[in-house]
Amino acid sequence: MEKQLHPKLRFPDFQGDWESKMIAEVLTIGSGKDYKHLKNGKIPVYGTGGLMTYVDNYIYDGDSVGIGRKGTIDKPVYLSGKFWTVDTLFYTHKFKDCTPRFIFNLFLNINWKLYNEASGVPSLSKATIERIKINLPSLPEQQKIADYLTTIDKKIELLEEKKTELSRYKKAMMQKLFAQEIRFKDENGNDYPEWEILKGGEIFKSHTDKNHNGDLEVLAITQEHGAIPRSMIDYKVQVSNDSVNNYKIVEKDDFIISLRSFQGGIEHSNYVGICSPAYIILRSVKTINPMFYKSFFKTRNYINELNRTLEGIRDGKMISYSNFAKSKIPYPSLPEQQKIADFLSAIDDNITKVEEQIKETQNFKKAMLQQMFV
Repeated sequence: MEKQLHPKLRFPDFQGDWESKMIAEVLTIGSGKDYKHLKNGKIPVYGTGGLMTYVDNYIYDGDSVGIGRKGTIDKPVYLSGKFWTVDTLFYTHKFKDCTPRFIFNLFLNINWKLYNEASGVPSLSKATIERIKINLPSLPEQQKIADYLTTIDKKIELLEEKKTELSRYKKAMMQKLFAQEIRFKDENGNDYPEWEILKGGEIFKSHTDKNHNGDLEVLAITQEHGAIPRSMIDYKVQVSNDSVNNYKIVEKDDFIISLRSFQGGIEHSNYVGICSPAYIILRSVKTINPMFYKSFFKTRNYINELNRTLEGIRDGKMISYSNFAKSKIPYPSLPEQQKIADFLSAIDDNITKVEEQIKETQNFKKAMLQQMFV
């Protein structure tokens, strides 16, 4: 039986089958080039990882779809205006009986990894792309589909901008709050007591307890989520039983420092588990609000202070507990710690809501792509 070339979901104005063609019949694939001979300018240069730099000349001027030639081959990008692409990113032009925006969404529906031509770094060739068969409706239907999906893209873009603005606002407020440029009042409108400035070792001690018999879950230490169970993420490193027996116990609300890669601050744990001995485990010896210090340890001023004390080693820098213990750390009254923590947590809650909206909208678009294309 002949396959019916029409989508499951369709605008009511259109009928009939779509037409099957090879990509080479409807557009031309251009190759990116090296840009290092060009001067600095205002024209963007794109690779498979996105925007790279700006130059003073362009390889193409118009609407186009970028396709990864090497590396990231499964994330087509929409390009518009004057741009340059490097040799890892193809661009498309000379569209015939099709619109660039429709082609962009159609390309999002292609499983490009099926056409990978390399056993190592994923790769595509022009010849392979040109032979791929695609199904096209009439130009008016293409435009209708493209316009509809573009409204979804714009909603995602606005949500991502909102998330970025909230993140910037939080970062700015953190710097001002911890520098005491902004102070809260208590419930009676009075000032809180002046902050004590203590040494890290007066608030947190290093813990190296390994008495767990390997019966606790191994934690992964991440900059994005702090310490979380490895089962929650795609963690591929295998750990032997002997190694696990040497792991340190982490309690809820402990803080963790990587000995060899102190980059993004000190991480907080919301879980009980164990982690590699390559980490310093900090446990409070004074009553604290953990969320206050979770934010404080991420401030650029504090990260810079600790970085200035690091000990040089052959392959980078190493931090020790003694470095941390000598660092200066604020200790406000507990009610003020709580007030600051609640304020910053409220911003985090808003960021989380926006992230959920982004994910929902992205999933909605994926569903539309599956139903509106053949």
